[in-house]
Amino acid sequence: MGIIIKPIVTEKMTQLGDKLNRYGFRVQKDANKIEIKQAIEAMYSVSVDEVNTMIVGTKQKSRSTKSGVVKGKTSAYKKAIVTVKQGEKIDFYSNI
Repeated sequence: MGIIIKPIVTEKMTQLGDKLNRYGFRVQKDANKIEIKQAIEAMYSVSVDEVNTMIVGTKQKSRSTKSGVVKGKTSAYKKAIVTVKQGEKIDFYSNI
């Protein structure tokens, strides 16, 4: 598998893409900004201006079942916010 795991398609990220040419991706934890930039440019054929990364921490989850309360947590992951040059766009829905 490559550096890019999947794009983040939420309302907030869609608005950032429309207004500011910024797109979110879930990436491997050991990937650095240079590797992320090269992977996005190769995959989507766009020019990347800037890459911001962050590690999203775990969240505690619990739910009630017949046998009692089940507790757990979500896994942590690394997120990259990529700014594309003005006039270029990334279309996630083109190959559907």
